[in-house]
Amino acid sequence: MPHHLTLLPGDGIGPEVTEAAVQTIEAAGVDVVWDRHRVIGATAVERGRPALPPDVIDSIQERGVALKGPVTTPVGQGFTSVNVQLRQRLDLYANVRPATSLEGVDTPFEDVDLIIFRENTEGLYSGIEYFDERLEIADSIARVTKRGAERIIRFCFEYAKANGRGHVTLAHKANILKKTSGLFLDIGREVAAEYPEIEFDDRIIDNLCMQLVVNPDDYDCIVSTNLFGDILSDLTAGLVGGLGVTPGANIRDDMAVFEAVHGSAPDIAGQNVANPTAMIRTAVMMLRHIDEDDAATAIERALFDMYREGDVLTQDVGGTATTSEFADALADRVGAEKDA
Repeated sequence: MPHHLTLLPGDGIGPEVTEAAVQTIEAAGVDVVWDRHRVIGATAVERGRPALPPDVIDSIQERGVALKGPVTTPVGQGFTSVNVQLRQRLDLYANVRPATSLEGVDTPFEDVDLIIFRENTEGLYSGIEYFDERLEIADSIARVTKRGAERIIRFCFEYAKANGRGHVTLAHKANILKKTSGLFLDIGREVAAEYPEIEFDDRIIDNLCMQLVVNPDDYDCIVSTNLFGDILSDLTAGLVGGLGVTPGANIRDDMAVFEAVHGSAPDIAGQNVANPTAMIRTAVMMLRHIDEDDAATAIERALFDMYREGDVLTQDVGGTATTSEFADALADRVGAEKDA
């Protein structure tokens, strides 16, 4: 039976890297019927539509799973981030961001294997902001709820349990933010007590950032609130080569949107030079989510082999290949392995 999934190519380099991922999925022999939505974000606004059109929401709700390319977000003005809207409108409370080393990518560390679990719908990204024009004061409210904290922390522990990962660290700032971070930490300790087989500790966020760039091997699964998790996700991506090679997912119990975590890079859009690795690794996460483990493993193995050999890589990681050349080479490897 085919999988009926939503495809959001995005804008900027989004369509290029998304097509590379789709090509790789097809090479792995996975039967997917895509519901494609090309008008989203700035493209939709330019056509007089909402940045997140209702038909996109309807498609994801109907199909349950989406693969999404990057979408440009205006800085300081304009429409609210499509990513934030998707997470809040669909209540995709768990942002999952693995940071796993790729052999062949020049980084300060080898064999990094971390996963950041970020609460995705509240905290400082709740969108509760005020501006007092008379006093010229801007306020933002960091909202942490017991329900929101408990479900992301429990999601992290359940993931660790299901995937044989034995260590969870909770990142917070409870020494200063005694109510919001304090609540998150208290609930973390309560939930951790239900999983005695998993080692649990907590770290103050600034200390954790320092520890991660010194001894990343000391950490495994890290769970945190929205803003801290956002920062940690990019920091740990930097440990393994950057946002161009790291995947991401936004998940709730019955729905998921898998998205590359890098930006839309409009300065290189249409030049066929973008690295599709992050999008392809995101597709691997999606395939595992829909129980296509063999295909996911085949793609991952072929991708790792390409990086290990280093013959066909894009410019950002020291190669000379174009986006399409990289995608073609990977698809050929995946197809050959499937047919073997």
